Formats: sequence, C-alpha cells, structure tokens
Amino acid sequence: MSLDFGPAVALTCRECGARYPLGPSFACLECFGPLEAAYDFGNVTRADIESGPANIWRYRSLLPVPADVAGKPNMNPGWTKLVKAGNLGQTLGIKSLYVKDDSGNPTHSFKDRVVAMAVEAARNFGFHTLSCSSTGNLAGAVTAAAARAGLDACVFIPANLEAAKIAMARVFGGKLIGIEGTYDDVNRFCSELIGDPLGDKWGFTNINLRPYYAEGSKTLAYEIAEQLGWRLPEQIIIPIASGSQLTKIDKGFKELVALGLVEDTPYKIFGAQAAGCSPVSTAYKAGHEVVQPVKPDTIAKSLAIGNPADGPYVLDIARRTGGAVEDVTDPEIVAAIKLLASTEGIFAETAGGVTVGVLKKLVETGQLDPEAETVVLNTGDGLKTLDVITGESAQPTAVIRPSLDAFRAAV
Repeated sequence: MSLDFGPAVALTCRECGARYPLGPSFACLECFGPLEAAYDFGNVTRADIESGPANIWRYRSLLPVPADVAGKPNMNPGWTKLVKAGNLGQTLGIKSLYVKDDSGNPTHSFKDRVVAMAVEAARNFGFHTLSCSSTGNLAGAVTAAAARAGLDACVFIPANLEAAKIAMARVFGGKLIGIEGTYDDVNRFCSELIGDPLGDKWGFTNINLRPYYAEGSKTLAYEIAEQLGWRLPEQIIIPIASGSQLTKIDKGFKELVALGLVEDTPYKIFGAQAAGCSPVSTAYKAGHEVVQPVKPDTIAKSLAIGNPADGPYVLDIARRTGGAVEDVTDPEIVAAIKLLASTEGIFAETAGGVTVGVLKKLVETGQLDPEAETVVLNTGDGLKTLDVITGESAQPTAVIRPSLDAFRAAV
C-alpha cells in the first residue's frame, strides 16, 4: 500500500518520544503514551498559504494530507469567521475581544475540521467504514463526511443525547447506535470493537485514526493567527472535552513560530469546563498533575467526557503559558449563551456557553487581563441545543390583538 500523508513522516509518542511508521495506531508500544503526527515541513511561506482555498486545505502543507486533497470529495470545512466582539467586550470590560465562531462549518461545529483529517487517513489505509464514539457533534460530522466521501458510516453515542444532534447524525445515512451509559462507556465499547473482526477495515476517527484526526484542531490556531494579521493572540479561551483541541491549538501556535510565520510572542491558554464535568479544572485548582475521572452531569453534553485523555497535557499547557482552567455551572452556561446572542448575534451551543461563561468568570476573578487581546472559541451552533433555553426564551415577549392600542399596552 502506498501511503501519502504529505509532510507527515512518522508517528511519535508524546510521552517517551518513540517513533513509529505511519499507520492506524494510537498508543505507544513502549509506554502506552498517545501517538501524534511528526513532520518534515520544508519551506512554508505566508504567500503559499494565502494563495490557497478559503478552507482548511490552505494549510495542507502543515497537515497529514496529500497535496491534492482539495480536489477530492470532502466537506471543505474551515476559514470560519473571527468576529470582533466589541459589544461583548464592553459588557465584560475587555478592551480587545474576538469570537472565533466555528458554528459556520458544514455540520455547524468544529468537528468537521478533525473529521476531514480522519477521512484522508481512512482513504490512505483502505478503510471502507468511518466510525466514532461521540458526544453528538462528531457523529453528525462523521456521517456527513462519509456520505460525501462514498464511505459507509456507523457511529456510537450515549443514548440520551440532544434530539437535534441525533437527527443530524441520522439524516446523512449510515447507522447510529445509542449506548446505555456515558460517553466514556461508549468509548470503551468502541475500543473493544476495533479488536473484533466486526471492526476490521473500520476507521474510528478518534481512536485508531486519532493521531491524524486530532491534527485538524491545529487549523483553528492557524486561522486565528492569520485572521489577526499573522500574529498570536495574547489570551485564548478553549473548551475542554477530551482536551485534544486545546493541546493541538497550542501545537499549531508553536509550529507557526518555528516556521517563522508569526513572531514568537507570549500567549496564555485558558481551558473551560462545565462544573458538572470538570475533572481538569478540579485538578488544576488543587495543584494536581493527575486528572481523576468523574461521572458527567451537565447540560453541556458535548463536553461531557469524564475521563479526558488529554487532561494532563491541558494542565501542563495552562501552567506553562500562565493561563488557567476554570468551570461554570449550568445556569451560568445558559446565561452566557444569552449574553453572547444578545451582544454579538451569535447563537452558541452549550460548549460556547461554557467558554463565554468562563471568560466572564476569569475577568471577574482577575485571572484574565482585560487589557490584553483575547479570543474566545464558540465551537458549535445553538440550534443543536435548543432544549437548554426553552421556557421563557421559547415564548413570544407578548401576545396581543392586531391593534395599536394593544401593542402600546403591551410594551
């Protein structure tokens, strides 16, 4: 089999540094640490990137994909808006604030970025079925991308997910299997399925394809830096589910510096969790190096991973950069969703409520510098989690007769 992963040349263990050939592997045989892609980038210029398409494939020379990837059937995610959030910034007392709004991706979440990487890996390895364990957004991204790529799809979710996310995953075809239990139960089941003949020739995006899949999150770092005029933000707030997105954004920033594409300026990374699933925040505040698993109980189901694989690396990054990891309650999440919507016209799902809620809390507690340029991530569309704002928000402000007198009386 001839493999083409572009500039990626090997897999390397994040713990011990052992190197392996490119393949559908995700754990080091020496120490069981996680594997990630290693590269030989060559010469990459801003002009090369800027001449590319308005999607993640403008960064193909920095990703584990072939040079001709843009010409293949795929979802072409990325190049989403970086919104100057002056109204929200003024409300919170932040001088320069931006929202990286990834709800504009094809299936309305950042997961389209990572799945695009997994599809290319699946093609390389000759897999016929694309699969995943998912808290919701990934399931929809996988079934959509598989449909476009001509692959079969079979995805696994906790059975109690939001109805909108279940509907989105099913409409693209393929099989959607609900598992009784939490996301961590779903993930354990999928890990068992990989070793079964039933799972032969299956590409599990976030398990045996994880070293390639996870690299898609770097494109958030690349886009933010390019959209800021080729500079790094001083502060960034990122939601934590498995923790992979946060670690890869840090990796993306460091790659841009190493390649001379941006100036090497300090940046602080802040992680955001829901209080009902906050194992990384708890470990950070206690000064621990180890993240203790929890059983999730939060409306932010897309972040409800009780045993986050990249949790220890998130702690390292937050501490190294001078950031922090914070959490907010379910009522604070709902309030933050409404705050972002009413100030900037951006309707976030619960994960966006978590990041905006944590942003507000960081300012109030003095952990975040209100004078520094700040970016907060919204990773999904609020239409996927409508159930959390039902009640008053789902009713008209007033119901009146069609007359001016009735209107005056009401308002």
